Amino acid sequence: MKIAILTSPNQWFIPYAKELNKNISSSKLYFNHQDMTESYDVVFILSYHQIIKDEYLRKNKHNIVVHASDLPKGKGWAPLFWQVLEDKNIIPFTMFEASSGVDDGDIYMQKDLVLDGYELNDELRQSQAKHTIDMCLEFLNNYDTFKIPKEQTGAETFYKKRDVQDSELDIGKTIKEQFNLLRIVDNENYPAFFEINGHKYILKIQKAKDENR
Repeated sequence: MKIAILTSPNQWFIPYAKELNKNISSSKLYFNHQDMTESYDVVFILSYHQIIKDEYLRKNKHNIVVHASDLPKGKGWAPLFWQVLEDKNIIPFTMFEASSGVDDGDIYMQKDLVLDGYELNDELRQSQAKHTIDMCLEFLNNYDTFKIPKEQTGAETFYKKRDVQDSELDIGKTIKEQFNLLRIVDNENYPAFFEINGHKYILKIQKAKDENR
């Protein structure tokens, strides 16, 4: 089988895309779908932020996306982080066929990621990536089982795109009440913050190396 991996440049998933590339013999890694001049049996489209027109998708047998929600529930942006905010520790991931719609393609498989409830942003990203890689490898290793997708059923819901303002803490609430928000903030790109009397303060969070201290 001819396999390709497509991800966006200059973003968090690149090391994991390279890892998947190494784990799939003779696969090719791309950072722009317009560079893909060949046709492939399977293209894994992972953490890719451009719209791909049908003319590109039609060139390949399977164009596969992995989304961290129980589709058709949880379409849209940052579904893993939104579900952490909802205090969920069992996160369903859906592997589906890319289409011109928003996360509405037919489903190949669904697998749960189980969290312990204490992971911070970098650990959540790592768990998300490892789970995604495992699903991609499972699809290839059990191709006859998964090759025919099933149509999505049920009511759809959507998550909105998160921005820097979504990292604001409520000074009227306790740390415990806002711990899930602290878990998902990015210390560098969208850190937690609060405002008091017209002054803005940034908070950064990390796990202690020695939790006994």
